[in-house]
Amino acid sequence: MLAAAGVVGALALPTWVLATAGTPVDGDVALAVPGAVAAPGTVAGALVLLACAGALALVGRVGRWVVVGVVVLAGVLVAASAGAVLADPSGPAAAAVAEATGVVPAAPQARVTAWPVVAAAVGAGLVLLAGGLARASAAWLPASTRHEAPAAGTPRPVGQAPDERDDWDALSRGDDPSRGDGAA
Repeated sequence: MLAAAGVVGALALPTWVLATAGTPVDGDVALAVPGAVAAPGTVAGALVLLACAGALALVGRVGRWVVVGVVVLAGVLVAASAGAVLADPSGPAAAAVAEATGVVPAAPQARVTAWPVVAAAVGAGLVLLAGGLARASAAWLPASTRHEAPAAGTPRPVGQAPDERDDWDALSRGDDPSRGDGAA
Protein backbone atom coordinates (compact mmCIF):
# COMPACT_ATOMS: atom_id res chain seq x y z
CA MET A 1 0.00 0.00 0.00
CA LEU A 2 2.89 2.33 0.75
CA ALA A 3 4.40 1.57 -2.65
CA ALA A 4 1.08 2.32 -4.34
CA ALA A 5 0.87 5.65 -2.52
CA GLY A 6 4.41 6.46 -3.64
CA VAL A 7 3.68 5.58 -7.26
CA VAL A 8 0.51 7.68 -7.35
CA GLY A 9 2.30 10.58 -5.66
CA ALA A 10 5.17 10.33 -8.14
CA LEU A 11 2.69 10.47 -11.02
CA ALA A 12 1.70 13.97 -9.94
CA LEU A 13 5.23 15.31 -10.49
CA PRO A 14 5.93 15.06 -14.26
CA THR A 15 4.40 17.25 -16.97
CA TRP A 16 0.93 16.13 -18.06
CA VAL A 17 -0.06 18.99 -20.35
CA LEU A 18 2.01 21.23 -22.61
CA ALA A 19 0.17 24.49 -23.16
CA THR A 20 0.71 27.39 -25.55
CA ALA A 21 -1.41 30.53 -25.57
CA GLY A 22 -1.14 33.98 -27.05
CA THR A 23 -1.42 36.92 -24.67
CA PRO A 24 -1.58 40.62 -25.55
CA VAL A 25 1.41 41.50 -23.38
CA ASP A 26 3.74 38.52 -23.60
CA GLY A 27 2.87 37.13 -27.03
CA ASP A 28 2.98 33.34 -27.14
CA VAL A 29 3.50 31.74 -23.74
CA ALA A 30 4.47 28.08 -23.45
CA LEU A 31 3.93 26.29 -20.16
CA ALA A 32 4.36 22.79 -18.81
CA VAL A 33 1.52 21.81 -16.47
CA PRO A 34 2.49 19.12 -13.91
CA GLY A 35 0.09 16.39 -12.87
CA ALA A 36 -0.53 17.89 -9.45
CA VAL A 37 -1.91 21.04 -11.10
CA ALA A 38 -3.66 19.36 -14.03
CA ALA A 39 -5.29 16.64 -11.90
CA PRO A 40 -5.21 17.40 -8.16
CA GLY A 41 -7.12 14.17 -7.58
CA THR A 42 -3.87 12.25 -8.01
CA VAL A 43 -2.33 13.95 -4.99
CA ALA A 44 -5.50 13.34 -2.99
CA GLY A 45 -5.45 9.70 -4.06
CA ALA A 46 -1.85 9.34 -2.91
CA LEU A 47 -2.69 10.79 0.51
CA VAL A 48 -5.72 8.51 0.85
CA LEU A 49 -3.58 5.48 0.01
CA LEU A 50 -1.01 6.55 2.58
CA ALA A 51 -3.74 6.74 5.21
CA CYS A 52 -5.02 3.32 4.13
CA ALA A 53 -1.56 1.84 4.63
CA GLY A 54 -1.55 3.08 8.21
CA ALA A 55 -5.10 1.95 8.81
CA LEU A 56 -4.37 -1.60 7.70
CA ALA A 57 -1.98 -2.00 10.59
CA LEU A 58 -4.58 -0.91 13.13
CA VAL A 59 -7.99 -2.20 12.12
CA GLY A 60 -9.73 -5.52 12.49
CA ARG A 61 -11.73 -7.52 9.96
CA VAL A 62 -14.53 -5.00 9.41
CA GLY A 63 -12.04 -2.15 9.19
CA ARG A 64 -10.12 -4.01 6.49
CA TRP A 65 -13.24 -4.13 4.34
CA VAL A 66 -13.65 -0.40 4.82
CA VAL A 67 -10.03 0.08 3.75
CA VAL A 68 -10.63 -2.08 0.67
CA GLY A 69 -13.59 0.13 -0.26
CA VAL A 70 -11.53 3.28 0.22
CA VAL A 71 -8.72 1.87 -1.94
CA VAL A 72 -11.27 1.21 -4.70
CA LEU A 73 -12.51 4.78 -4.40
CA ALA A 74 -8.93 6.11 -4.51
CA GLY A 75 -8.31 4.11 -7.69
CA VAL A 76 -11.48 5.50 -9.24
CA LEU A 77 -10.45 9.03 -8.21
CA VAL A 78 -7.00 8.70 -9.81
CA ALA A 79 -8.42 7.18 -13.00
CA ALA A 80 -11.21 9.77 -13.22
CA SER A 81 -8.76 12.65 -12.68
CA ALA A 82 -6.54 11.33 -15.46
CA GLY A 83 -9.57 10.74 -17.69
CA ALA A 84 -10.72 14.33 -17.19
CA VAL A 85 -7.34 15.62 -18.35
CA LEU A 86 -7.37 13.29 -21.34
CA ALA A 87 -10.90 14.40 -22.27
CA ASP A 88 -10.23 18.14 -21.96
CA PRO A 89 -6.61 19.22 -21.57
CA SER A 90 -7.51 22.83 -22.41
CA GLY A 91 -9.05 23.38 -18.95
CA PRO A 92 -5.84 22.84 -16.97
CA ALA A 93 -3.90 24.61 -19.75
CA ALA A 94 -6.07 27.74 -19.55
CA ALA A 95 -5.81 27.80 -15.76
CA ALA A 96 -2.00 27.50 -15.89
CA VAL A 97 -1.66 30.24 -18.51
CA ALA A 98 -4.02 32.52 -16.57
CA GLU A 99 -2.02 32.01 -13.38
CA ALA A 100 1.32 32.59 -15.10
CA THR A 101 0.32 35.67 -17.12
CA GLY A 102 -2.67 37.11 -15.29
CA VAL A 103 -4.68 36.98 -18.52
CA VAL A 104 -7.33 34.36 -19.25
CA PRO A 105 -6.57 33.05 -22.74
CA ALA A 106 -9.40 32.59 -25.22
CA ALA A 107 -8.31 29.20 -26.54
CA PRO A 108 -4.98 27.80 -25.40
CA GLN A 109 -3.40 25.06 -27.41
CA ALA A 110 -2.93 22.02 -25.21
CA ARG A 111 -1.14 18.79 -25.86
CA VAL A 112 -1.29 15.84 -23.48
CA THR A 113 1.81 13.82 -22.62
CA ALA A 114 1.74 10.10 -21.84
CA TRP A 115 1.50 10.58 -18.06
CA PRO A 116 -2.31 10.87 -17.84
CA VAL A 117 -2.59 7.54 -19.67
CA VAL A 118 -0.15 6.00 -17.19
CA ALA A 119 -2.15 7.48 -14.30
CA ALA A 120 -5.41 6.06 -15.67
CA ALA A 121 -3.76 2.63 -15.86
CA VAL A 122 -2.45 2.97 -12.30
CA GLY A 123 -5.95 3.94 -11.14
CA ALA A 124 -7.31 0.75 -12.71
CA GLY A 125 -4.44 -1.15 -11.07
CA LEU A 126 -5.48 0.23 -7.69
CA VAL A 127 -8.92 -1.30 -8.12
CA LEU A 128 -7.23 -4.64 -8.83
CA LEU A 129 -4.97 -4.10 -5.80
CA ALA A 130 -8.07 -3.65 -3.66
CA GLY A 131 -9.39 -6.99 -4.92
CA GLY A 132 -6.11 -8.67 -4.02
CA LEU A 133 -6.15 -6.98 -0.65
CA ALA A 134 -9.65 -8.30 0.00
CA ARG A 135 -8.58 -11.85 -0.79
CA ALA A 136 -5.33 -11.66 1.17
CA SER A 137 -6.84 -10.06 4.27
CA ALA A 138 -9.00 -13.11 4.90
CA ALA A 139 -5.87 -15.03 5.92
CA TRP A 140 -4.53 -12.32 8.24
CA LEU A 141 -4.60 -12.86 11.97
CA PRO A 142 -7.03 -10.76 13.99
CA ALA A 143 -5.75 -7.61 15.62
CA SER A 144 -3.96 -8.23 18.92
CA THR A 145 -5.63 -7.30 22.19
CA ARG A 146 -2.35 -7.55 24.08
CA HIS A 147 -2.26 -3.87 25.02
CA GLU A 148 -5.96 -3.55 25.78
CA ALA A 149 -6.86 -2.92 29.41
CA PRO A 150 -9.01 -5.63 30.99
CA ALA A 151 -12.55 -4.66 31.81
CA ALA A 152 -13.12 -3.40 35.33
CA GLY A 153 -13.88 -6.19 37.74
CA THR A 154 -12.61 -8.91 35.42
CA PRO A 155 -11.81 -11.87 37.64
CA ARG A 156 -8.45 -13.60 37.39
CA PRO A 157 -8.66 -17.03 35.78
CA VAL A 158 -9.07 -19.85 38.32
CA GLY A 159 -5.77 -21.25 39.49
CA GLN A 160 -3.70 -18.27 38.36
CA ALA A 161 -1.61 -16.77 41.14
CA PRO A 162 -1.37 -12.98 41.36
CA ASP A 163 1.86 -11.49 40.08
CA GLU A 164 3.52 -8.07 40.13
CA ARG A 165 1.51 -6.88 37.10
CA ASP A 166 -1.69 -7.59 39.00
CA ASP A 167 -0.34 -5.52 41.88
CA TRP A 168 0.40 -2.59 39.57
CA ASP A 169 -3.06 -2.90 38.01
CA ALA A 170 -4.60 -2.84 41.50
CA LEU A 171 -2.62 0.28 42.37
CA SER A 172 -3.80 1.91 39.13
CA ARG A 173 -7.40 1.20 40.14
CA GLY A 174 -6.75 2.72 43.58
CA ASP A 175 -6.77 -0.62 45.43
CA ASP A 176 -4.16 -1.67 48.00
CA PRO A 177 -2.73 -5.02 46.82
CA SER A 178 -1.01 -5.63 50.18
CA ARG A 179 -4.37 -6.02 51.93
CA GLY A 180 -5.33 -8.98 49.79
CA ASP A 181 -9.07 -8.19 49.80
CA GLY A 182 -8.97 -5.64 46.98
CA ALA A 183 -10.20 -2.83 49.26
CA ALA A 184 -8.74 0.65 49.17
